[in-house]
Amino acid sequence: MRRNIRDLVTAAVCLALCLLLPFLTGQIPQWGNMLSPMHIPVLLCGLLCGWPYALAVGLIAPPLRYALFGMPPILPTGVAMMVESGVYGLSAALLRRALPRKTAFLYVALVAAMLLGRVAWGAARLALAGLNNGVFTFAEFLAGAFTSAIPGIVCHILLIPPLVMALEKSRKSA
Repeated sequence: MRRNIRDLVTAAVCLALCLLLPFLTGQIPQWGNMLSPMHIPVLLCGLLCGWPYALAVGLIAPPLRYALFGMPPILPTGVAMMVESGVYGLSAALLRRALPRKTAFLYVALVAAMLLGRVAWGAARLALAGLNNGVFTFAEFLAGAFTSAIPGIVCHILLIPPLVMALEKSRKSA
């Protein structure tokens, strides 16, 4: 029971961070969106709380942020972000549970979740383009998922594992 409450509170904080962090990084003119601030709390939630909480946070954050603040635009960006974030949370949690609890495997889980989420984003964008008789090319996929996301990828790899390790350590001592 105590773990469920802790995970629920952690997921709620992660959802709140999904709403807040884009305001902070949006102040950095050229890098704000490239840092992918909404991904950080979803990945944290997956690595800390487990898949049901992380999947829920990933699916809820983009439409909730749109409903409250009008960003991101719901089509196609918000829907694709829902799919991407949901896969981030789900895969990060499942990989964290399946892999040994060693630092190297935390990085493996994070990087694999990031790759799976970006592929899911591309698949969602392709499906949405097909529904609207639009075009979504492989070059657009590479640019959106990797090239323009390099600052965010680096930020996530440098920031998330130390945060997870510190939070797990504090949970054990509490």
